[in-house]
Amino acid sequence: MTPYAFTYALHLLAALIWVGGMFFAWMILRPAAVSALQGPERLKLWLEVFPRFFYWVWAAVIVLPISGVGMLHLGFTGFDNAPRYVQVMMGMYIVMLALFLRVQILQLPALRNAVGAADWASGATVLAGIRRLVGINLILGLLVVAIAAARPAF
Repeated sequence: MTPYAFTYALHLLAALIWVGGMFFAWMILRPAAVSALQGPERLKLWLEVFPRFFYWVWAAVIVLPISGVGMLHLGFTGFDNAPRYVQVMMGMYIVMLALFLRVQILQLPALRNAVGAADWASGATVLAGIRRLVGINLILGLLVVAIAAARPAF
């Protein structure tokens, strides 16, 4: 395996974990939780799910730029020679990272506090905000995947 192939594989795996996890949470876990659990139990479930998923997201958040910069140097000899699609993907990563950090740093603690105080209405409001940001991040992540898949067209 060449150094580029190894770096590319790590990059793809990190993206797959992050975007695939959001897809699973949004399209499968959330609807199942809504149909199977009452509000308080649903909030408690998400308080268990998010930290477990976020460990993997943190790994992806670290691996993606490292492997991306590695591919820049191995494949394009730096950022200046990188095609436009690479620059677009890097910008989208920054936006996705900012949204993830907002959820991790601001909203997850608010959800934890609301559930700890048995303030189910506030918890539902916070969870709705998290769901909205995850939905935006999912759309961005799917766009990044589409851009990467269509890269010969750029």
